[in-house]
Amino acid sequence: MTSSLNPDHVAQLRAGLRGEIIEPGDVSYDETRIVWNGMIDRRPTLICRPKNAADVVAAVNFGRDNGLAISIRSGGHNVAGYAVVDAGLMIDMTLMNGVRVDPENRLAYVDGGALWLDVDAASAPFGLATPGGLISATGIAGLTLSGGIGWLRGRHGLSCDNLMAADVVTANGRLVHCSESLNADLLWGLRGGGGNFGVVVSFEFRLHRIEPELMFCGPVYPEDRASEILPLWRDFMATAPDQLSGLAEFSTLPDDPSLPPAARKQRVVALAHVYDGPAEEGERVVAPLRNFGTPLVDFSGCMPYRTIQTLYDGIFPKGRDRCYWKSTYLKSLDDSTIGDITAHLAQRPSEMTYSSIWKFAGAMQRVAADATAFGDRSAPFMLSIDAIWSDRRDDDVNVSWVRSFWNDMQRHSTGRFYLNFTGLGEDGDLVRQALGDATYARLQQVKRRYDPQNLFHLNQNITPARS
Repeated sequence: MTSSLNPDHVAQLRAGLRGEIIEPGDVSYDETRIVWNGMIDRRPTLICRPKNAADVVAAVNFGRDNGLAISIRSGGHNVAGYAVVDAGLMIDMTLMNGVRVDPENRLAYVDGGALWLDVDAASAPFGLATPGGLISATGIAGLTLSGGIGWLRGRHGLSCDNLMAADVVTANGRLVHCSESLNADLLWGLRGGGGNFGVVVSFEFRLHRIEPELMFCGPVYPEDRASEILPLWRDFMATAPDQLSGLAEFSTLPDDPSLPPAARKQRVVALAHVYDGPAEEGERVVAPLRNFGTPLVDFSGCMPYRTIQTLYDGIFPKGRDRCYWKSTYLKSLDDSTIGDITAHLAQRPSEMTYSSIWKFAGAMQRVAADATAFGDRSAPFMLSIDAIWSDRRDDDVNVSWVRSFWNDMQRHSTGRFYLNFTGLGEDGDLVRQALGDATYARLQQVKRRYDPQNLFHLNQNITPARS
């Protein structure tokens, strides 16, 4: 504990909480401060684990009044590790993970510490879903507040597009409700502007009907055919229906006995897609993707949406691997762009690395640029570069490779990128670059209203507008 933090004040905070306080030396301290990226090793002075909105209010007031930097943890998946603060107060929302579904009105009321697996478990029995990400253990808060790109984006948009209302504890300790009709500026900012405006304790999401089973398309081709496969995929996706959303993903298959011997340890490009409609219909639609020659292996099949949401979970175990991820939106996927992507990926230093080309289309692109803080949706593709490795001695080579790759791709880029894939947040003007000048200026006004002193700055930060 820092010398400036009065033990009596900590005792008073603890006594007033339904949740708990964890300090260095407590049995659960190290386990609680760990996040998904193994590069992040920070030590909060205090960890507060609230159980309700009143606990969050008390924690925010305590942090502000005691001059502590405040971080907010939901799922802890953000690669930059914003969830954990050195020598400050970490508000760990994971005890607030309840989900209530209103099937008649197709709404879900979700606590701020819930994971997408909590939302899917509560909504799927009613034949309903809202767009999440690709990993079920991701926190709903971090994903939604910076956009939320997932399998259902073609028909139903981003996670933030389906955010109807929220309850937020702001920097002055007030609990503020926002919707289209009340504090609409705050709701607009939450739809893509990151965790800048307070601690979101409750989210209200629109739900959509979903089939009992969906078609997951997962053919895997040798990477040395990528310059042939990617143009075929690009041209197919140009006329694909809104129901089909997916990506082309570069990786290295494991040395796994369940795989055919010829596929093990091979560098590959997988065409991973979900058809949001009747599974039999989806199987017909994706058939061409599965027949660009003979796949090394094909993971395709009909399965429940909840199962699809867990397919990637094992790739990113909590706290084991070291990660550095960046992204950029592409103006096109012409042959020159494909050539540069494949050339850089051939030089990747780690076989644990993933890199994906995400196709943008359908409902997510029909949202006006000024309708949400996510901003302009016109880019047809996003490239994400997800370096993963295990040994800290390899940090420099992997980080340098990602930065070199990313810098070289800027000649093919719109200049914007996705706020959930931003390296370690080291870029000086992160949000302005990601969202553009007009959106950033509007976000600054929202920030000024709800957090004028920038109390919540451990995030993809927005500086408040000046008077």
